[in-house]
Amino acid sequence: MALPKRKISKSRRDKRRTHWVLSAPAMSPCPKCHQPRLSHRVCPHCGHYKGTEILEAEET
Repeated sequence: MALPKRKISKSRRDKRRTHWVLSAPAMSPCPKCHQPRLSHRVCPHCGHYKGTEILEAEET
């Protein structure tokens, strides 16, 4: 089994890990209520998706 001959420095290790970052989910405004929602999902505020009511919205 292969083993490293030299210690990998913290700098080299961290340079390799620079791209391990999470990005925020893309939010788009709902065409009906204009609240932010995830794309291709039912709006949690009004319950509409593609112009049809899927869920009954809770009244607040």
